[in-house]
Amino acid sequence: MRWILIALISMLAFGASARLFLKDGTYHAVSEYKVLSDRVRFYSLERSDWEEIPIELVDLVKTKGAVETRDAELAAGKKAEAEEDAAEKTMRKEIRSVPAEAGVYYLTEGTPMRALKQAELKIVTDKKRQILKLLTPIPILAGKSHVEIDGLKSPFTVGEDRPEFYFRLAAEERFGLVRCVAAPKGAGRIVERWEIVPVVKEVMVQHEEVKIFRKQVGEGLYKVWPMEPLTSGEYAWIEFTEGKGNTQAWDFSFQAKK
Repeated sequence: MRWILIALISMLAFGASARLFLKDGTYHAVSEYKVLSDRVRFYSLERSDWEEIPIELVDLVKTKGAVETRDAELAAGKKAEAEEDAAEKTMRKEIRSVPAEAGVYYLTEGTPMRALKQAELKIVTDKKRQILKLLTPIPILAGKSHVEIDGLKSPFTVGEDRPEFYFRLAAEERFGLVRCVAAPKGAGRIVERWEIVPVVKEVMVQHEEVKIFRKQVGEGLYKVWPMEPLTSGEYAWIEFTEGKGNTQAWDFSFQAKK
């Protein structure tokens, strides 16, 4: 994007090029011109020299409008470049403030970056509940179960419907944002539903995924945010390996303002 802006500004600014329109519909490509009493003096870009033409042959109104349009485009290009420079500077400052430890960090204007606490996940079947250990295989029990977090509401809340986070991965794993739903029994939030396939023991995962934008800003570091505004509810960032059942989660809550 930046190189496009630079190229545009360069083209607009080259020789301060403009068109000196004539009343017969033609024009001269000029770097500048001066209106004298009975003639117009201009520097021709085609011939690289100063020339003069009778003023009655020149369409000054059209020429002035074209110059004003060119100047406005040049100013807009410079403004866009300055805004992009400022945005890049802000992002570089943000990136430097992200802790080195793997995890998810919430970014909101005017306050320091805050780390989301990694949730303690439990795998729940009809008969029992077991803590899901970090990055270790799940108990291999064929059938259906779900992964949940204790409590109906996360203690970590965000105030924006399109909150921005930094996600530093522990390893090169898949990650995403999911919406949590209330567990049918107990007082927990379901992050994922699992079905363990017999024999191969592969974990088939279902979760309510939220579409996100992701921008890699460093090795294993991403800036992430929802594509669409969130609705009120419970959410979690997850990191996982497809089919392995080693999910990690960082939960948060959002409540839309009335």
